[in-house]
Amino acid sequence: MAETQILVVDDEKEICDLIEIYLRNEGYDVYKANDGKAALAILESQAISLIVLDVMMPGMDGIAFCKEVRKTRDLPIIMLSAKTQDMDKIFGLMTGADDYMVKPFNPLELSARIKSQLRRYGGFEKPAGEEESVEYNGLVIRRGEHRATLYGKELSLTPTEFEILWLLAAGNGRVYSSEEIFEQIWGEKYFDSNNTVMVHIRHLREKLGDTSKNPVYIKTVWGVGYKI
Repeated sequence: MAETQILVVDDEKEICDLIEIYLRNEGYDVYKANDGKAALAILESQAISLIVLDVMMPGMDGIAFCKEVRKTRDLPIIMLSAKTQDMDKIFGLMTGADDYMVKPFNPLELSARIKSQLRRYGGFEKPAGEEESVEYNGLVIRRGEHRATLYGKELSLTPTEFEILWLLAAGNGRVYSSEEIFEQIWGEKYFDSNNTVMVHIRHLREKLGDTSKNPVYIKTVWGVGYKI
C-alpha cells in the first residue's frame, strides 16, 4: 500500500500528527500541510490519492481549497470540521467533498472511511453477469474505466458522484430511495435528517444539465426516490 499517498491538511499540528500515526500504521504514505496554499504545493509535486481536509484554517480555508482542487482533480476528499450544523455539512459537500466528519472524531473511523473512499475511487469489481457500461440518451458510463461522458464530453465527477450515477443507471429504471442510495454508497445507516444524498443528486443534475422540474436523466419519483 506504500504507493497510496494521503494528504492531511489541518492547521492544528496535533491533529495532523495523530492522523499520520494511524495512517502510517495502516501502511499509507502521509504528507501534511497546515494551510491550503501549502497543501496545493504538495498536490502539485506528489501523486496524492486522497485528501483529509479541515474546513477552518487561516488563509486559504478548506472550502476554498476544495473548490480549487475540484477544478482539475477528482480524487476523494474527506472534510473535517468542528461545526455540527446540517447546513455546514451540506455546504462542505456542495464544494465537492465526498465525505464529512465532525471533530472530535475517532481515528479508527476515519481510517475506515479512507479505505472505503479509496476502494470507491480505485474502481469496482464487476459482479458476474453485470454490465460494464450503460448508455442512455447521450450519456455513457463505463464502470471499469470509472468514466462518464455526455454526448462525447467527459463529465468531471467525484468518486461518490460517479458511484451514485452508476447505481442509478445500472438499475435500468429502478427507483432508489435516499435511504437505499446512502446505505449502498456510504455503507452506513441512514437517518431521517441526512441531506447528503440530496446534495450529491443536486450536483449530478448540475453536471448533467438537468433541472429538478424537467429532468432528462435523474428523475424524482415523489415520495419514493430517484431513478434514471
